[in-house]
Amino acid sequence: MDVLRPTLVRIGGRVYRKNIIHEQVQQQEEEEEDFYTGPSDCADEPCDAFVVEETEKGFQCRVEVPSPLYKYIIGKKGETKKRLETETRTSISIPKPGVEGEIVITGQQRGAVISARTRIDVLLDSFRKKQPFTHFLSFALNQPVIQEKFLQFKEEVLEKCSQDHGVSSSLFQNPAKLHLTLGTLVLLNEQEIQKACDLLQQCKEDFVDQITGGKPLSVEVVGVEYMNDDPAMMDVLYAKVHMKDGSDKLQVIADQLVERFVASGLMLREWDRVKLHATVMNTLFRKDPSGAEERSSTVTGKSSFKERESFNGRNILKLFENFSFGEAQLDAVLLSQRYSSDASGYYGTAGRLVLH
Repeated sequence: MDVLRPTLVRIGGRVYRKNIIHEQVQQQEEEEEDFYTGPSDCADEPCDAFVVEETEKGFQCRVEVPSPLYKYIIGKKGETKKRLETETRTSISIPKPGVEGEIVITGQQRGAVISARTRIDVLLDSFRKKQPFTHFLSFALNQPVIQEKFLQFKEEVLEKCSQDHGVSSSLFQNPAKLHLTLGTLVLLNEQEIQKACDLLQQCKEDFVDQITGGKPLSVEVVGVEYMNDDPAMMDVLYAKVHMKDGSDKLQVIADQLVERFVASGLMLREWDRVKLHATVMNTLFRKDPSGAEERSSTVTGKSSFKERESFNGRNILKLFENFSFGEAQLDAVLLSQRYSSDASGYYGTAGRLVLH
């Protein structure tokens, strides 16, 4: 890390520097992340981003934290928690592993409690970004006519292009799971899932119904395009989706939904605008046919991308550039669960925003 250009973390309108502390462990040396929030966390201005209660013994603040993140506050052998308590002169109470609850910070000074809370927020924000996503917002594109045309596309590609480098049947999407991904989420407990469901309904009332007029979106799935720069070294081939009436309703709904979810803290921004695409071939499917397909970027993934075996898609592009996968009525935005299936073969649904 460049000392003069440290990583910056933005939380609640504030900017923090992220420092790396090197600690010697008996048999191995590891890097542990720490965060320096500066000498004037809250000294010169009121911190009203969270509630600090006055008690008989001083002050306390409660933080709702999903249980999978407790370990990042505790640290190896409790070292992170001890250091936080020592440096901020507070006491931090954390529920037992696997038990959902609140982390409670207590201290003699209000500023000390605020400092501890701020540092915990920065830690949680950093480690949440490293969690693999659990859910994603999607439009299902697995209507019977689309599935039928997709299977025709697969058959013809294998018939005409199977001699091209890397092309094989293992590359193709499961037809029951064809979809448009709007964005991915890390939802670590039932409360966060419920928050996402509630936000979907709020979006329906605030802008979706106005855009759709209470009707499903009629779309066409026509043509294929690839993600990376070289068609001879493809990793992802996708079908293009657009509104039948030529409008931008689908794009506007997708962009505004992502904007809301990013603003709520439930989603990380991946693109300036949503790239509307339905993955039909993906080199990740060779090794992980069940759950790699919901993501086409590398925000949380580390391992798979080095191992991908690209395919030569030049002939596929030439022969299927304008292939029609059919038309569909999109009637709901789904909060889909990764690595799951429902009775139809599509992903399990944790919530939905009905368009009609």
